[in-house]
Amino acid sequence: MGSLESPISLKRAGSRNERNPFLSRTRSRFSRFLLFNKLDYIQWICTVVVFLFFVVFFQMFLPGSVMDKSPDSLDDKDLVFRELGFLKEMGGLDFGEDITLEPCKLLQKFQSQNKQLNLGSSSALNRSQHRFQYRKPQLALVFADLLVDPQQLLMVTIANALREIGYEIQVYSIEDGPAYDVWQNIGIPVTVLKFNPSGIGVDWLNYNGILVSSLEAKSVFSSFMQEPFKSLPLIWTIHERALAVRSRQYTSAGQIELVNDWKSVFNRATVVVFPNYALPMIYSTFDTGNYYVIPGSPADAWKGENAMYLYKDNQRASMGYGPNEVLIAIVGSQFMYRGLWLEHALILQALLPLFADFSSDNDSISHPKIIVLSSDSASNYSMAVEKIALNLRYPSGVVKHVAVHGDVDGVLSMTDLVIYGSFLEEPSFPEILIKAMSHGKPIVAPDLSNIRKYVDNRVNGYLFPKENISVLTQIILQMISKGKLSPLALNIASIERGTVKNMMVQETIEGYAMLLENVLKFPSEVAPPKAVIELPSKLKEEWQWNLFVNLQNSTLEDKSSKFLNNLEEQWNHSQRKKFGSPVAMNDSFSYEIWEEEKKMHIFDTKRRREEQELKDRTDQSRGTWEDVYRNAKRADRARNDLHERDERELERTGQPLCIYEPYFGEGTWPFLHRSSLYRGIGLSTKGRRPRMDDVDGPSRLELLKNSYYRDILGEYGAFFAIANRIDHLHKNAWIGFQSWRATARK
Repeated sequence: MGSLESPISLKRAGSRNERNPFLSRTRSRFSRFLLFNKLDYIQWICTVVVFLFFVVFFQMFLPGSVMDKSPDSLDDKDLVFRELGFLKEMGGLDFGEDITLEPCKLLQKFQSQNKQLNLGSSSALNRSQHRFQYRKPQLALVFADLLVDPQQLLMVTIANALREIGYEIQVYSIEDGPAYDVWQNIGIPVTVLKFNPSGIGVDWLNYNGILVSSLEAKSVFSSFMQEPFKSLPLIWTIHERALAVRSRQYTSAGQIELVNDWKSVFNRATVVVFPNYALPMIYSTFDTGNYYVIPGSPADAWKGENAMYLYKDNQRASMGYGPNEVLIAIVGSQFMYRGLWLEHALILQALLPLFADFSSDNDSISHPKIIVLSSDSASNYSMAVEKIALNLRYPSGVVKHVAVHGDVDGVLSMTDLVIYGSFLEEPSFPEILIKAMSHGKPIVAPDLSNIRKYVDNRVNGYLFPKENISVLTQIILQMISKGKLSPLALNIASIERGTVKNMMVQETIEGYAMLLENVLKFPSEVAPPKAVIELPSKLKEEWQWNLFVNLQNSTLEDKSSKFLNNLEEQWNHSQRKKFGSPVAMNDSFSYEIWEEEKKMHIFDTKRRREEQELKDRTDQSRGTWEDVYRNAKRADRARNDLHERDERELERTGQPLCIYEPYFGEGTWPFLHRSSLYRGIGLSTKGRRPRMDDVDGPSRLELLKNSYYRDILGEYGAFFAIANRIDHLHKNAWIGFQSWRATARK
């Protein structure tokens, strides 16, 4: 075979080697050196490049770092870190990078389930070509009451939008209230539920999905946790914090049964919806993997509308502040992290020039007061704030830390302006800023993406870059002059109230529409709703305030706490009824009394056995034939555990007709008749009515013991169960069947 190498090139290479033998040897050694060390050089170069990249990247995004090169800015930067050097000794400072708010995987789970369902159905039959869409999807909205509150405003707005894209809605409420007229005015029917010993008389199978609002609607869940309503999609919206606080008290007090009862209710919901990302964290005790967040609620704007009734002028006096003093509130993220101290310190550093301006203008004007607002009630955080103020040379008593948990609005209402001192990118607009804007307080916040989405700089708020915190100083000096807010700041505050009144309406409506689209599964006769993008823009721009103009309350009652108090009283009463008084309960479970009761039980058992043996050995009078018949009848009824014979069967003997009512589960009991003309037939051994002569379907037809065949056959399974050995069961001339759903429609 021919060679691929050229002979001419070999000769030229040889001639070069003969001319410069030393150079050839040098190049040869150098090439071998590069050949063996080439990889090491590349690794070394890459390491240096990566190191320099991370150094530059860290310097760019470090809060408080200054990007310009002026001598003044460099001096300010050195001053900040020199005066705040003691913070480094505390250790572990960060800026919230360790907080990871991952998106909920719940929608992905529902989407994958729907995809598998569609693939399975399309393999057998192309259902998209065989749909008879003659009715709209049905939704049921369930409330605890119809009082006028922010939750009613939220659900009225959502229901109005959902009806526009194709849903039919029915409202149910446990108690009546003024909001009844609001629902009637928009054309949505309302039904006040009536509770009876057998349950709630509503056929929930008529609806493709259930939306439950508030914690107080817990009593309705007893119906949803029974068959045949167990598998209905249920979305539960929770806005209250009261249960999350009480859950810790339940756990510490050993009320585990009460906690487990709430866990079962949370587990029944297909999706539990919260209006912000903090509530799922404080409700972690009841988390079963079905939490979801749809940001947006008119609750804070509602409180802002009623602020004049909720908070009076003596709010400042109660906290030791004068009526003419300028109060500045520094607030932060709802998530606690270690670097929050340093962020507050940087904000305090930026506010220092304001006090120099006050002292130079007029000595008669008192210094502004600063309130550092946080949810951390630990004493060490208050000490840290005091230490920061001391190192920054603040006047004594100017900076104060206030830990709040419930009445945040009360503190914000007495301030003059609010500074958001957190650089953490949250998944939605900070709730604390919504509260401040609803109270008409001008806000100053870092230029974060979720804040910039709703706040225009110098229009309805002030924004400063987190990379250059010195801009905050300039903003504060423009907002406050001569001991009061500037006209521009007051004008911005008034614009803020209009902005926050209808903030995040579109996100809320689209969030609920998307959730329903992924959770609900429609049968072939249901026409799917339209896409939410086809919704008119006017329905997504504002809450339906116009429907509540004359109905807003001047005070907002804490209904959730009142409801939980009543629930705890009922639970304690049932526990006392079950175990007796606490003293008796403790005594009955003491070891000595338990041993004594055990001995007495053994003694009574031996005595009864001896008496029975003696009784069997002696001759006894059998009595009359009536006594014998009565005793035999009593024994026959005692042996009949299925209760298929009672007085109704004797009444039914002389009737020409018997109507059988197939049912499945305790949820159908309110719709079953109790007269002798009707007789129930249970499709499952579980969930049968006590002390009734109902027929046990699975015992007559073994096929019904399999849940698959029971669901496929439905009420036809009852027909087959009765037909199997019918002569042993049915003694009447005529037979009839009636579905429990026919009674529910009446």
